[in-house]
Amino acid sequence: MLVLATPGATAGVAEEIAAVVRVDNPQIEVLLTSVTDLADSLPTGRDAVIVPLLTWDDPVVMAEIGKAVAATGSSAVVTEALGPHPLLAEALHIRLAERGLARVDRVRLLNVSSPVDAVILGTVGGEHAVHAVQATAVLLASRLTLPVVAASLDSEPGVGVAAQRLRAAGAERLAIAPCMIGHEAPAGIVERAAATIEAGHAEPLGSHGAVAELVARAYGSQLAT
Repeated sequence: MLVLATPGATAGVAEEIAAVVRVDNPQIEVLLTSVTDLADSLPTGRDAVIVPLLTWDDPVVMAEIGKAVAATGSSAVVTEALGPHPLLAEALHIRLAERGLARVDRVRLLNVSSPVDAVILGTVGGEHAVHAVQATAVLLASRLTLPVVAASLDSEPGVGVAAQRLRAAGAERLAIAPCMIGHEAPAGIVERAAATIEAGHAEPLGSHGAVAELVARAYGSQLAT
């Protein structure tokens, strides 16, 4: 059984992701639960693989999951977070393109100027989160052929400092790509950050197909080991 553990509510985005996983992988039994309800939701007497619905290994959430597993005496195995991974960078690229902030076809339109000069990869969780998503920033920069720097949306130094440094280096047109699924931060945090630095912004990853695919891959990789 695949147990999809979300740090937020199960309704909304998490429910949509679970639905996509079920449709794309009908052979997998999927149980969606919040991290706080995990201990009560784990099936007894059955093997389970818990996949955290996170883009990086948030130590607070991962510790809560570990405590829930230990409290129940379950033999469930916990996978790592969904990122970093090239599929995550691809989904971030698409989210930017949906807002007109990135070229969709990098090869065919290689000679067309980019809509922005640089991208700030926004995350939540402070300095630890910024460090954790650096690899994703590198992967996204490779796709966009633009500078991409990671910065915090919920602590200092944050996107303001990142924007100052990028503009000092000549990058005037900026965009924020939120490296999060959507339940990790208060509503409006991306919009407020973008307004502060006069930048465009993409939507969070949400139920993008790449997220569901990464969930299934995490489950499959654990079974293979």
